[in-house]
Amino acid sequence: MHFTIQREALLKPLQLVAGVVERRQTLPVLSNVLLVVQGQQLSLTGTDLEVELVGRVQLEESAEPGEITVPARKLMDICKSLPNDALIDIKVDEQKLLVKAGRSRFTLSTLPANDFPTVEEGPGSLTCTLEQSRLRRLIERTSFAMAQQDVRYYLNGMLLEVSTGTLRAVATDGHRLAMCSMSADIGQADRHQVIVPRKGILELARLLTEPDGTVSIVLGQHHIRATTGEFTFTSKLVDGKFPDYERVLPKGGDKLVLGDRQALREAFSRTAILSNEKYRGIRLQLAAGQLKIQANNPEQEEAEEEISVDYNGASLEIGFNVSYLLDVLGVMTTEQVRLILSDSNSSALLQEADNDDSSYVVMPMRL
Repeated sequence: MHFTIQREALLKPLQLVAGVVERRQTLPVLSNVLLVVQGQQLSLTGTDLEVELVGRVQLEESAEPGEITVPARKLMDICKSLPNDALIDIKVDEQKLLVKAGRSRFTLSTLPANDFPTVEEGPGSLTCTLEQSRLRRLIERTSFAMAQQDVRYYLNGMLLEVSTGTLRAVATDGHRLAMCSMSADIGQADRHQVIVPRKGILELARLLTEPDGTVSIVLGQHHIRATTGEFTFTSKLVDGKFPDYERVLPKGGDKLVLGDRQALREAFSRTAILSNEKYRGIRLQLAAGQLKIQANNPEQEEAEEEISVDYNGASLEIGFNVSYLLDVLGVMTTEQVRLILSDSNSSALLQEADNDDSSYVVMPMRL
């Protein structure tokens, strides 16, 4: 194997692929990246057995075909440290990878390509093509609510649900739930649900960098695969049953509050400073036309904010974890938001004032 490539052309895919590779690996080959040269194309593959990412680069000059695996992080650090306009010459010589650029020379250890695991191909059951910007929006609006290391392993990921003409993402950690839908050209009659693990979702979002580009999604029995012009991303699915999110959505809330998103966000941020660092609880007091926000902490410090809202129902007092409210307001984009409540023991439903494609449920706290 022997090829030359501009530093910039190699660095971009290498950084993304190295992002998948785990540093602490039980199998040495998993901390390597697989380099394959075929014709005028170089492909780079990284995997941690859960998630696999393949990046493709067109080579400008003719190259000698071959395949080998080399330490991902070291190769990336070498590329990063070279000058921007460097031309890198890479070749395999006696089971070592020789990297030359200008007056720099590096020799890296390798492992045979045959040792490199591939994510098994399952039969794809469903294929659709989406705009990258819309899929990214779907992920950004819901991914913050995924659990991190919950024993209910099926919560450490995101539910993607496909039904006729709609793709919906749902994430919950048991205390809050985020849901966003988008129309998509999918001819699937019955509902099809998959749970994509947390790491898979975060890696997928990193790949969706071209707002005008498209991404092709294949949902198989055990894998999800996403392909853009330069990348193919595969992730295992979480084998489990996601909770019935429709039962969680509050029904029949009779108290509708309309408020300015930015004003609410700033008021919550200020009040949060004096909330209990561990529980982050704040108290909301609703009365006609106004919302009072209060927080206190074990040091007997207090914060209070008053904010004008569009509300003319009965008064209500309810507690929330302020971090959850701030997360929701942080991903919304409209000027006005609506908050639907029923009583102090029921979950709140938050939505953007003028569209229903995203819904957020936050459970109340006892203060």
